[in-house]
Amino acid sequence: MSRLPDFVAPQLAKLVANPPSTDAWVHEVKFDGYRLQMRIEKGRARLRTRKGLDWTEKFPEIVADGSKLADCLIDGEICALTANGSADFGALQLALSERKTGDLVFFLFDCLFAGDRDLRKLPLTARKDALDKLLKRAKGKRLRYVPHFTEKGDAMLEAACKMDMEGIISKKADAPYVSGRADYWTKSKCRGGQEVVIGGWRGDADTMRSLMVGTHQSGKFVYMGRVGTGYTATVAADLLRKLKPLRRKTAAFVNPPRAPDLNWVEPRLVAEIEYENVTSDGIFRQAAFKGLRADKSAAAVVPEVPVDAPAKEKKAMAKKVAKAAAKGGKRAGGDVVLGVKISHPDKEMWPKSKSGPAVTKLDLAHYMEAAAPKMLPHVANRPISIVRTPDGIKGETFYQRHALKGTQAPVLAIKVPGAGEEEPFLGLDTAAALVALAQQGVTEIHPWGSKPGKPNEPERVIFDLDPAPEVPFARVIEGALELRKRLTKFGFTPFVKTTGGKGLHVVIAIKDADWKEAKAFAKAVAMQLEKELPERYTTTIAKKARTGKIFVDYLRNDRTSTGVAPWSPRARDGAPIAVPITWSQVKRGLDPSKWTIRTAAPLLKKADPWATLAKSAKALGPALKTVS
Repeated sequence: MSRLPDFVAPQLAKLVANPPSTDAWVHEVKFDGYRLQMRIEKGRARLRTRKGLDWTEKFPEIVADGSKLADCLIDGEICALTANGSADFGALQLALSERKTGDLVFFLFDCLFAGDRDLRKLPLTARKDALDKLLKRAKGKRLRYVPHFTEKGDAMLEAACKMDMEGIISKKADAPYVSGRADYWTKSKCRGGQEVVIGGWRGDADTMRSLMVGTHQSGKFVYMGRVGTGYTATVAADLLRKLKPLRRKTAAFVNPPRAPDLNWVEPRLVAEIEYENVTSDGIFRQAAFKGLRADKSAAAVVPEVPVDAPAKEKKAMAKKVAKAAAKGGKRAGGDVVLGVKISHPDKEMWPKSKSGPAVTKLDLAHYMEAAAPKMLPHVANRPISIVRTPDGIKGETFYQRHALKGTQAPVLAIKVPGAGEEEPFLGLDTAAALVALAQQGVTEIHPWGSKPGKPNEPERVIFDLDPAPEVPFARVIEGALELRKRLTKFGFTPFVKTTGGKGLHVVIAIKDADWKEAKAFAKAVAMQLEKELPERYTTTIAKKARTGKIFVDYLRNDRTSTGVAPWSPRARDGAPIAVPITWSQVKRGLDPSKWTIRTAAPLLKKADPWATLAKSAKALGPALKTVS
């Protein structure tokens, strides 16, 4: 009985941005074709795809040449070549559709078995020596040995790109053959490339102007753009013939695009495209069609990011895909908001109150979606603390500031050197993440006052005017106006917001300061106010010292301290929200209690009073010297 297996799962390469350049690695040209494995036994050759599908009948000429080899199991890629010798995947597709495969070439780069000998545990160089000897007996030009090069990886990639090739494959010279995606093989591309799933086409029943494509991410089929070039009229007609039987009434994308002439299909066909880049909205730019991938499973197609890409780049790609998913997930189903499935959508997070009807979990998710454009500038890429009330505000309350698990949209895990805590802090940077927090029962968001992406650098100073229960709100208004006057004299542009409670926040943007200086300035201003008007203000946190006074809380200006986010809901009766307002609104008659999740829609359509906060930043140093 033969020891030659019918099929061995192929070794796969990991995508990297920078090819390895040590002497331990060798490099081969990356071909743009179909990866196939050939088994030859007793003069009979068979071809199988990377998934084990039998494609012997598709390539009769190559099979005929292979059948003349000695018994073996060899690995390679079948390609169609252009006049200048580079591989052309579109030409390969055309050759297959027209059954004109005589000019195709099988580039062979590995030998797994030679006769009954299993070579997989041998070093790559030894296996390639065996392959070279095997192919020297082959006649004709269809079966070709792939040489390897010992030059530095970056120089090899540069040369390949200049020759208009796909890229390079780098392999560890002394490594065994390992099925699956091990660390011994890497691939580096000359231009952005990606396998995608076709979700529809633009045109009519007889015309295809462009393909609508996407990838799978966290169980969702996400639209990532259209592909309008790269195919001839013949290829377009062939695509249309294959797409028509897959037609469906609705889009499979969670974020379908809108256009008058869209035709939706079941997401089954896999295509290979090349593109210039991916936009901030998660859309392919200048995408061109290369061909269908009948050897790939649609369910396995995900966005491809180099394994050696910086964490920032990986996070950016995740953000782009999440943003793409956020472009209309609500249309995918009544309980889906920005691609996030809301469980128990009718659960009352805020019970019915004097200010209005109950607010459900789905209401909260839709509010987060609507408020995201105005809330994100104040919370994105900063550590946040959250208040979770999974059973509603009348149930148990949880406070959390470390990384959250199990969210349907990506959230951030932000490490802060010097914060005294090893566990990463929670963060977010997309609208979908805000909705995902709503799904987790988050009813309040409190960010650090830091710069985006720089948790150790304060961006703003917050003065929280917190009145004792018996102090009328008119006194709080007077306090905010007094603070505005004092801060303006220091050269700052103060901003103000309601808190969703009985107080107000007065905020200034700063630069060129550390947390110690930010807190020192806030404390000095607050104590100056207390010293000059002791009957009205206090900086003492103890309740008994606050009777009849307004507590000027400067303690929110320290690293790890937080303040409620602009537009954040509050876990209080009536579902109030913290609202940025203009100074012209800070006058007698101001009633923050009227602003709730239920009444927020008109507010969110108005101009943002805090739009220029970040740009108004002034150096803190001169003011700190003056107030001290």
